[in-house]
Amino acid sequence: MTACSTPLWWDAVTGYTPRTRLEGDVDADVAIVGAGYTGLWTAHYLLEEDPALRIVVVERDHVGYGASGRNGGWCYDGFAASLERIERESDLQTARRFAAALRASVDEVGRVADQLGLDIHYRKGGSIEFLRNRGQLARAEADVAAARRYGWTDDELRVVGPDEALDIARASGVLGGLVSAHAAAIQPALLVHGLADVLERRGVRIFENTPATSLQRERVDTPTGTVRAPMIVQATEGYTARMPGLKRRLVPLYSLMIATEPLSDALWSDIGLADHQLFSDYRHLVIYGQRTMDGRIAFGGRGAPYDYGSRIRDGNSFQASDFEYVRLALVDLFPQLEGVTITHRWSGVLGVSRDWYPRVVIDRRAGIAWAGGYVGSGVAVSNLAGRTLAQLVVGHDGELTCFPWVNRSMREWEPEPFRWLGINGALAVMKSADRVEARTGKPAHRAELLWRLVG
Repeated sequence: MTACSTPLWWDAVTGYTPRTRLEGDVDADVAIVGAGYTGLWTAHYLLEEDPALRIVVVERDHVGYGASGRNGGWCYDGFAASLERIERESDLQTARRFAAALRASVDEVGRVADQLGLDIHYRKGGSIEFLRNRGQLARAEADVAAARRYGWTDDELRVVGPDEALDIARASGVLGGLVSAHAAAIQPALLVHGLADVLERRGVRIFENTPATSLQRERVDTPTGTVRAPMIVQATEGYTARMPGLKRRLVPLYSLMIATEPLSDALWSDIGLADHQLFSDYRHLVIYGQRTMDGRIAFGGRGAPYDYGSRIRDGNSFQASDFEYVRLALVDLFPQLEGVTITHRWSGVLGVSRDWYPRVVIDRRAGIAWAGGYVGSGVAVSNLAGRTLAQLVVGHDGELTCFPWVNRSMREWEPEPFRWLGINGALAVMKSADRVEARTGKPAHRAELLWRLVG
């Protein structure tokens, strides 16, 4: 059986009718470039602020084509920059409030989906990150101790022993687990397409197959027409490098994902994950998975190399062999899955800033706002970004618009070949750090040093 090369999630929306492309010029109050989570959440909350706003969205491919329709369905409170950095650059109370806003965003996604009548397979079963060597265990214990400083309680985040971890899922080589309550599994494509459908019913105009070729003051140019608007929101995330003059703002990196065939009841009884807990382990080179509502495992991992010049691969650019390390990581975690058929393989592009710090930015003089750089943790964070962008656009100042990721100064990535050497060198360091921890049972200081150099 040949695995499908499109995301598993797309199977649920294959019957949708493609939207028309922009033909001619159109006026709007707000023009949004990109029909993924950031763009659509921004449109949703703009209408909450002012239902009369005329909003136009242009999308290069189709709704949810990018990371919003390709991710692992982890709706959780992760943020690429550490709270220690946020505290260091602001203060403890600000870091605590921001951590609370991240946690609340997980619930906000579920609340809005329920309010809008969207069945996105939202299951807030929490998450477990298996601790499989002494180095991972030591780092997890230190991270939980740090999290207490920022407001997490024992009920929200804790390290558990091997027995409790194995009660959640029978993974291999488990010394314990880091368990979080602030995590929900979702079906990514159902969320992004559901938002788009609701927004259209509320008057938002969405044009697909309409790439933005340039963003200028009060206009978005496309090959088939121009959108004129006093405010433009750029929501291109991992595809930002394709925009003129922005190749060094966010570099495109990749996650690779696979999905298994539906597993038997007997196999699920052996594996566990009865509450649809999200699962991972505590390695540096991230892996992530979920039990889907139709009984599969959707599983992904980072580590695909960065392509020279911020080139972005489309479609079927990765070969089946490129996904083998993801499959091996899954089988290493759950040996019960050896021999299970892989039905889907796909890739996703994520955006990364030079300091690995997501941002929400508005330039009122230029009439352009943007958000991104989520580093693969964008399901809940994009919701917070959309709420923040909406308030910034309408001029509603509040706590969200005062968080330190708003209008944070930015350093661009280095020119080539230094960019290629640095990024792929960093990936090699993360891989070696995992090997060191597995071999020695001690936290790998080379990874810590790398983060210090980044931040």
